[in-house]
Amino acid sequence: MTTMSIKTFLSVAAKLPVETSVLLRGNHGIGKSQVVRQVARGFGLPVIDRRLSQMSEGDMIGLPSTDGEVTRFNPPDWYKNACTKPMCLFLDELNRATPEVMQAAFQVVLDRELNGWKLHPQTRVFAAINSASSYTVNEVDPALLDRFWTIDLSPTVEDWTTWARESGAVHSNVVDFIAGNEKWLDSPKNAEPGQVSPSRRSWERLSHALVSAGIAEAPNDPLFYPMCLGYVGTEATITFHGFVKTIDAQVTGEEIINEYGKVKKKIAKLGQEKLNIAIEKMADYVTKNLTTLTEEQGQNLRSFFKDLPAELRVAAWSKLTSSGVEKLDLARSVHKYCVDHILEVFGTKAGPESVGTPPASEKKKKAGK
Repeated sequence: MTTMSIKTFLSVAAKLPVETSVLLRGNHGIGKSQVVRQVARGFGLPVIDRRLSQMSEGDMIGLPSTDGEVTRFNPPDWYKNACTKPMCLFLDELNRATPEVMQAAFQVVLDRELNGWKLHPQTRVFAAINSASSYTVNEVDPALLDRFWTIDLSPTVEDWTTWARESGAVHSNVVDFIAGNEKWLDSPKNAEPGQVSPSRRSWERLSHALVSAGIAEAPNDPLFYPMCLGYVGTEATITFHGFVKTIDAQVTGEEIINEYGKVKKKIAKLGQEKLNIAIEKMADYVTKNLTTLTEEQGQNLRSFFKDLPAELRVAAWSKLTSSGVEKLDLARSVHKYCVDHILEVFGTKAGPESVGTPPASEKKKKAGK
């Protein structure tokens, strides 16, 4: 299979020629439509999303009209829009369409036109199919498949958590839970047909429901547990519910930066999974809310770095400085307070006196000779 992560796909898709149609294959709920929207945003294009499984032949090719001598087909409004201005045309559920609709899609992909109406030269075409054998789908004609740049989308957990945090589409309690409990992001392989089980889409929908009901941070509310059941199933609900109930034992990014002395003991009790979550929260708070650190914030961050295991210091540093030149003052501020703890990981120290000084590990090697 030609599997690819979302991060890699986004990079490659951005460089494909405009006339290349893209076909995404993958299980339901992994975010195929969201990925297409991300690509479209990169091109600055509006998205026309059509579920081919719900369309008839007339919905696809339009209806005829006559002037008394000849008959012409009038295209649907959405297809005409893709012909008159640059758009991202997304043909979803291609292999659930009727044969007639699939034939019309074949012409769009093959010739970039339908009944004489040509797509705009800058319009891009994307399609998606569910690839799992358990779905009721039609076989895609090899001749049609050959006209696509085809990829089997296999998004990583990091792909999803990165998107969820950056987009703000998923409540932080859900994202933090998945970050520390990766196995619950997707349906288990042994899930029975018809059984309610988690998926990337269902976690997003659950988050929206909990936020809308005002109970995303209220696990003791009598509606919290049963609401989760209908979206992610019993086992995932039990684990997620327990996680949110004990969330008060964790810390926020704002507390780490502004009140580290109050949460220092909590930090000391966290295992590596929860420390990773704490780092995510801290970095998210800093990069979204600060342009530089005050002296107090800098000292709090310095103390936090000192209390982190060596391998997590590097991860925290990377997340804090990921914006690069876009937040150069912030990066300099972070460097000022944390550089000594980062260099300590590599066995050296900050300052002019360290220039040309080999790391401690190298000194030990030479001493042993």
